[in-house]
Amino acid sequence: MKLSILDQSPISANQTAKEALEASLKLAQHGEKYGYSRYWIAEHHDLNGLACPAPEIMLSYIGAQTNTIRIGSGAVLLPYYKPYKVAEVFNMLATLFPDRIDIGLGRAPGGSAEASQALSDHFLKGVWSFPDSIDDLLHFLDNDFPEDHSYAKVKAAPIPDQSPQPWLLGTSKKSAILAGEKGISYVFGHFMSDKDGPAIVEQYRDVYSKIPHKEKPYVIIAATVFCAETTEKAEKIALSSLIWSIQREKKEGNQGVPSIENAKNAPLSFEEKTKLEAMKEKIIFGNPAEVKQRLDQLQDQYHADELMIVTITYDPSDKYESYRLIAQEYKVF
Repeated sequence: MKLSILDQSPISANQTAKEALEASLKLAQHGEKYGYSRYWIAEHHDLNGLACPAPEIMLSYIGAQTNTIRIGSGAVLLPYYKPYKVAEVFNMLATLFPDRIDIGLGRAPGGSAEASQALSDHFLKGVWSFPDSIDDLLHFLDNDFPEDHSYAKVKAAPIPDQSPQPWLLGTSKKSAILAGEKGISYVFGHFMSDKDGPAIVEQYRDVYSKIPHKEKPYVIIAATVFCAETTEKAEKIALSSLIWSIQREKKEGNQGVPSIENAKNAPLSFEEKTKLEAMKEKIIFGNPAEVKQRLDQLQDQYHADELMIVTITYDPSDKYESYRLIAQEYKVF
């Protein structure tokens, strides 16, 4: 089973944004050392506690300080941007770091309505034209517009020997169908969805199979996971992330990911305590054997080709160790 990393570049309560971004670099380096297939970093805008609004900048920083691990966006929020510019940026990355670049695509705003307005006067129009934008982007990446197209003579230079690999990220039937229609690989955000994920992924494969494509369908399932030597410790390090999620919903998470001690002592209403228990049911945590068993079940449930792991901890060393233990259990390094 291939394992990969999805990083949101969270800022802990004792960190600066610079330190959080440096921790993201170290995570990619650890992932390479531990045998992970790919490292992706997300795009967020003016969200307290998340340090990366520009994956392309971090990818150049990380690519220059790693050697083999695939790196990519999870995701570029395409409705904000012209496909040509996105193709230029990722072709340049693919030229600098040959056969290592992924370009994950999403249509979410990645921030508040005010942030969306500040980024673009036409975000909703970009959402509506998302399928057409994907078509243009794929043509720019493959350098294969029809001769009669207005962009036929436009190249997204530099043209790399190996084009960036496109992916579509989503949590809905709409995204699954679109990925199938476009013939690109699909990442389902299990950690973000309460929907019938396996049915959504099956719809992707069904649509894909009805349209001739160059490649086979490929599915990654992204899940939140915390692994430690003991189940008790895994639950402790997970608590910081879970409490932070509750705090952010109340607009109280401005200090960043809380320490385990502060998370333990966080005041919660009855409803929030109930929600916390429900959140624990959604994530995967435990010792290495327990985590592998749960991940194997998830893989079987979705018939996934690859698992992508999201882990947010207060102390980056707990995060690195979590990824190491999982990789060791799967014997990928």
